[in-house]
Amino acid sequence: MSGNMQKLQKQWTAQGVVWFTIISSAQGKQGYVDADGENKYMGKMGAAPTAALLDPTGAIGHSYDAKTTPQMIVINPQGVIIYDGAIDNRPTDDVKDIAGATNYLNVALGQALAGKPVETAATRPYGCSVKYKGSWF
Repeated sequence: MSGNMQKLQKQWTAQGVVWFTIISSAQGKQGYVDADGENKYMGKMGAAPTAALLDPTGAIGHSYDAKTTPQMIVINPQGVIIYDGAIDNRPTDDVKDIAGATNYLNVALGQALAGKPVETAATRPYGCSVKYKGSWF
């Protein structure tokens, strides 16, 4: 575990960003947890989102067309999606790659909080597939 996501959560929530972690895995699928399991997992991982939302029916995930985990979606205070995609430009699980990566999320949030338009509003997310209810994988 790199701790990168947890660091980002703490950094941005300290600046007033509301950070939701959404768990859309269906019961019986990889990644599924109930509320107690989610609380234990978040504590074990040192996660620091504003809140974690359980979405076992996939309603929230499908409404944002989420296909991978993580998939980062930034919504401005007016309810408009201003960024949707990967956390960074290095689709690897090698912790050494984080330092040299362009962190799309940091850039988008920095631009948005500075009152500027987000220059890169969408990228291709990468990671494990979301295990929705009724999906075959």
